[in-house]
This record gives sequence, C-alpha cells and structure tokens, in this order.
Amino acid sequence: MEQTRGNRLALLLKLLMTILFLIIGLLMIAPFLWMVSTSFSASQDVFRYPIQWIPSPVVFEHHQQIWTGKASFLPFYMNSLKVSVISSFGAVFLAALAAYAFAKIEFPGRGPMFLFALSMMMIPPQILFVPQFIMFHWMGIYNTHWALILPGIFTIFGVFMLRQFFMSVPNEISDAAMIDGAGHFRIFFRMMLPLAKPAIATFTVLDFSWHWNDYEHALVFLIDKNLFTIPLGLQNFVDADHIDYTAMMAACSAGIIPMVVLFLIGQKFIIQGISSSAVKG
Repeated sequence: MEQTRGNRLALLLKLLMTILFLIIGLLMIAPFLWMVSTSFSASQDVFRYPIQWIPSPVVFEHHQQIWTGKASFLPFYMNSLKVSVISSFGAVFLAALAAYAFAKIEFPGRGPMFLFALSMMMIPPQILFVPQFIMFHWMGIYNTHWALILPGIFTIFGVFMLRQFFMSVPNEISDAAMIDGAGHFRIFFRMMLPLAKPAIATFTVLDFSWHWNDYEHALVFLIDKNLFTIPLGLQNFVDADHIDYTAMMAACSAGIIPMVVLFLIGQKFIIQGISSSAVKG
C-alpha cells in the first residue's frame, strides 16, 4: 500500500515538474514567436494588444523588402557568414590542436602554461579594444573583416573545453598507436578527431553563435557600411524619427536560419556527447 502511494506521489511530482518546465519553455519561446509573427504583420499591428499571434492578413512584403529592397540585407548576411564560418573553422582547428597538446603531450611547463592561458578568460574582452585598435591600425587590417576573424580564431574556452574531452580518452589508445609507429599528428587526425566529434560539434555551435551575434567587435573595428555584419546591418531599419519594426523582425527571423540549420546538423553529435558524459558520470 505504501509502495503504491509512493508511486502515485512520484507520478504526481513528475507531472507537476513537466507542467512547470512546459510553462517556462513557453515563456522563453514567446519572444521568438512574437518576432516571427511581427515579421508577417502589418506595420500598424506591431504593438496591437492583445497580441495577434497569427497575423491577419499575412504580409510577405517585409521579407521581400530585406532581400530585394533598396537597402538589401543580403550583403550583411554574406559578411556575417564569411566572418563566422572562417572564424569558427579556425577556432575549432586551433583549439583542438592546442587541447590535444595540453592533454596528451608531456612537455616542460605544460601545467603552468595552461593555467596562464586559462587565466586569460578572466579578462573582459572590452579591455582589449584599445590595444587591438592600435595593433590593427599598425597591421593595416582595421576596417576589414580580418579585424574580426583573427581574434576570433584564438579561443581559450575552446582549448579548455576540448582539453577536458581529450583528458577523458584513455592514454592506452595513443600509447598503443605510438608503439605501432604513429606520431602525434597522425594520432590527432586519425584517432582523436573522430572520437571528439560530439565535443567539436558542441563547440562549433557555440563558437559560430558567438561570431554570428557579435556586435561590439564589429562596431569598434568596422566603419565601412559595405563590411557591416548582421548586428550592425539592423541599424538600417532605425531612422532619426522612425523604427521599422516589421522589417527589423523580418531581418532577425532570417538571421536565425543559419543557427537553426547548424544546430540541426550537429544535434546528433551534441546529444551523443551529453549522453556519453551522463554515462561516464
């Protein structure tokens, strides 16, 4: 009897937690749904109350405007893709190399060097704007996409994250490969990278989203409008006396598509990584 009562109590608690998390999830997704709904609404219905979640009538003009209008959003879109793809590819590759070295290669000063690199995460990036500004002027890359790409391919967080994964791989695997005559580069590319797919997929999604949504660095290091990325390009919808909310929401809706696609591609590996971590724990 007590066991049945305990099962009912556990079932009731599980039901209440499910309802609670469902409500929290709806609250978190509500701004996103409003953004998409507003992008298909007429301009006079933007601040309509109560909110009309399903626009009537449905207006496609704003989505056409951001791609084919006088102030096309396409150049900003392509600039963001260029910066984010190159930065993320370089960041994943270099972080994986450094993480493997810190995790599997014994060399003098490895521990203190890693702690020193890790301490750099405590420095706010805004502090580096002035020295970076001066250095990029000296290098001749100020007001170019390289001013966003080069700092982006070096990430301490990526090294830390991937190092933790490589540390979980038994040393016996790499030791056996070395006995067979394999060097560190061969072990890294042939063995470690395939094993690290879940961690690399997770880091790729995170790093791409950072570069895709980066506003501060683009604001400081870019002055040519033709080089603007999406966060800066949204300023085109703000005038001195008017804000085109519907077009801005249409641009924001289009701006999240690469993030959704990237997550759907890497979702399998991300879930696999979370599951394997849970099993190890």
